[in-house]
Amino acid sequence: MHVIGTAGHVDHGKSTLVHALTGIDPDRLREEKEREMTIDLGFAWLTLPNGEAVGIVDVPGHRDFIENMLAGVGGIDAALFVVAADEGVMPQTREHLAILDLLGVSAGVVALTKLDLAESEEWVELVATDVAETLEGTVLEDAPIVPVSARTGQGLDELLTALQEVLAQVEPRPDRGRPRLPIDRVFTISGFGTVVTGTLSDGCFEVGQEVEVLPRGLKARVRGLQTHKRKVKRAVPGSRVAMNLSGVSKAELARGDVVTIPGWLRPTVLVDVQLRYLPDAQRPLRHNAQLKFFCGAAETMARVRLLGQDTLPPGQSGWAQLRLQEPIPLVKGDRFIVRIPSPPATVGGGVVVDPHPGRKHRRFRPEVIARLETLAQGSPTEILLQVLERRGPTTARDLLSASGLGEAAPEALAQLLDEGQAILLGPQVDRRQEAGGRRQELVSGGQLLATHGWWAALVKRLSGELSAYHRKFPLRKGMPREALRSGLRLEAKVFNAAMARAAAEGLIAEEGATVRLPSHAIRLSPEQQRQVDALLARFRRQPYTTPSVKESIAAVGEEVLGVLIDRGDLVQVSSEVLFLPQTYEEMVARIRVHIEHEGSITLAQARDMFGTSRKYAQALLEHLDEIGVTKRVGDERVLR
Repeated sequence: MHVIGTAGHVDHGKSTLVHALTGIDPDRLREEKEREMTIDLGFAWLTLPNGEAVGIVDVPGHRDFIENMLAGVGGIDAALFVVAADEGVMPQTREHLAILDLLGVSAGVVALTKLDLAESEEWVELVATDVAETLEGTVLEDAPIVPVSARTGQGLDELLTALQEVLAQVEPRPDRGRPRLPIDRVFTISGFGTVVTGTLSDGCFEVGQEVEVLPRGLKARVRGLQTHKRKVKRAVPGSRVAMNLSGVSKAELARGDVVTIPGWLRPTVLVDVQLRYLPDAQRPLRHNAQLKFFCGAAETMARVRLLGQDTLPPGQSGWAQLRLQEPIPLVKGDRFIVRIPSPPATVGGGVVVDPHPGRKHRRFRPEVIARLETLAQGSPTEILLQVLERRGPTTARDLLSASGLGEAAPEALAQLLDEGQAILLGPQVDRRQEAGGRRQELVSGGQLLATHGWWAALVKRLSGELSAYHRKFPLRKGMPREALRSGLRLEAKVFNAAMARAAAEGLIAEEGATVRLPSHAIRLSPEQQRQVDALLARFRRQPYTTPSVKESIAAVGEEVLGVLIDRGDLVQVSSEVLFLPQTYEEMVARIRVHIEHEGSITLAQARDMFGTSRKYAQALLEHLDEIGVTKRVGDERVLR
């Protein structure tokens, strides 16, 4: 399915021609009908001779409404470029042509309208020659020129045939599974609620689907879909779509918002671009200049940071970083237009190279320019690697989406994995699995990816953090996971995946909530070992009235006591009471036997059974309650 957009100077007959071709008057506003001039976007559709249904976006030609024109022309497949035969090429003819050229709308047909008002056939030929010369060097250089009259119908059949032939050469819009509908109109219908319209790209929408409206972050559900006023269950890429949304009101939405599926698209205020400055711009573009930025149906003010130069002369291209006044959801490869605000004029446009550069660039750094050149012109693997290096660890799904490579992205990712330039985080997989048939399963499951360089640097930092911790605390079994994550400055998801791979590779050993180097082992000094032996001897001499935690710390130190508890030399049953493991097991067993025979046990009975004090008996019984061996019923304990 394709969409055509009109373009051309004011009063050259765009809307009249659309009406003649479709039977639909695209001028829907009262003011448009009163002034006989298109002010805002209009919409219509027609059926080509081969049966294909084609949508039409009719745009205003007056210079005061160029910005409305930009909201509709961004999503078209081909241009219906209109030049009046009685006037020829005019100022907005050239401006609209420049816009089409900047947006890369390479398919189109020129309609030489108002044939019935032309002075003579010779005049028409002169105008056609002038138009052909104007188109030279632009995307429409080879476009057919068809003389027509909307009023008499002359040439309309030839125009439809020419449109059909041009559209046959246009590749269908790909379904990348990431639908975007830039909203160009919002309204309400009684009994249905909020309706938005736009040209769908990059994916499909279905009735009942949950969607997100960006940059507002609103959640909604697709209540209904229409294409050319026909209800559809599923809207496909490249189609004009009217979407009935539940969960949002008209007041919450505006032209320029984007409807998409949750979870993949992010608005941005900082964007790297390749900027082309038009030859007829009145003066060079200076660093830090303010321009109006247009992409899709969105517009905002932008501050231009030129990279590698202080000015951009007319007719030249350069690299720039734009700081947008308002966030706009953008994707690599999106085309944009820039205009000076006063006096308003289109001065350039270009391509989004990186929609999320993350930070402001230093303007005269060669590596910044080299990176942008690679992103703009590099091979798919180079581009994917650059994006992965820039983003850091990310899911394959998000990486492929951010790369803007389309169908070439999965193969590029496969090559990076095969060559070891990219690795999968999480539990390490066999290289044959990583390079073989399970790759799709692995990457589609949301597993994180990182570059080999990132991983090597992390392993070095990880080893350094753990080594330093082991030197500082040689008697601790390992470093707390959260302390390690803080030291590595990683978000939880990335940290957990990295630790899983590091453990699978034998780089670390995980024990509960701690992490250590595999080479780390606790070793007591001879003096510490002598103190431990003396303390354990006291525990054996008085097994049921053992030294308290406080006394034990005084005898061997807090760190050494922690070692004894960690490796099971002592069992701690309360904040104050410790037992030898064999004593603990004996006491638990005797209490179980007593309860099984007598039905319960009291604190006094437990105290007398072991000839100990109330403190030790109570600590043990409360410990057994806590671990689920017994439960307290009044003043007695029974087996749980």
